Amino acid sequence: MSLTEARKTVAICDMQPITIRGLRALLAEQPDFECIGEASSLMTGMDLVRNRAPGVLIVDKGFGLQPVVDWVTNLRGANRETRAIVWGYSMSEAEALRAVQAGAHGIVRKTASLNNLLACVRGVASGESWIEDMLRPPEDRSQSGWRSGLTQRERQVAELVEEGLKNKEIARTLGICPGTVKIHLKHIFEKTGVRGRYGLALSGLKEKGYYSPMMPA
Repeated sequence: MSLTEARKTVAICDMQPITIRGLRALLAEQPDFECIGEASSLMTGMDLVRNRAPGVLIVDKGFGLQPVVDWVTNLRGANRETRAIVWGYSMSEAEALRAVQAGAHGIVRKTASLNNLLACVRGVASGESWIEDMLRPPEDRSQSGWRSGLTQRERQVAELVEEGLKNKEIARTLGICPGTVKIHLKHIFEKTGVRGRYGLALSGLKEKGYYSPMMPA
């Protein structure tokens, strides 16, 4: 296979022309990437996906979290082969979770190191899922089988949290009271050492294959 054939195609959808220019320059320095298009709005970004079918599209969270989440959800209908990376200057655990649940395969902040950014693009282009480290698991907990100490009901609650359900929805699904859901969550956090419901959901996603590297010192 030639170098040209081996290159992964990338497109950029960002609000800031200078950011697009910087990304294009960075990608041009990499022998395994080819930037095949750019867009400055979500609408033109979707047109780019339909017309050029890039392997990876980097989309700016600055367009607004909900519009981006909706856009990522609709991406599958436009081209199932294009994998989205959502990036922004700030990214909370809740925002990252919503983007992943919508179908994003990569989450990275604009303040990430160049190595982390490139690792994210390479990982997603290679078929992996990649989340920048925003929730570091406790040192004494392995990434695999971290739910082994939970009861069956606690595992059910954790799985529904991962799916994005709120306490009332979890209670309705399991036929229990919302107060009981809170008690289960308290026990889950104590047993696993995870911080908060978004951290719980992200930990579950990592266990299913979302790669989250340690941030460089």
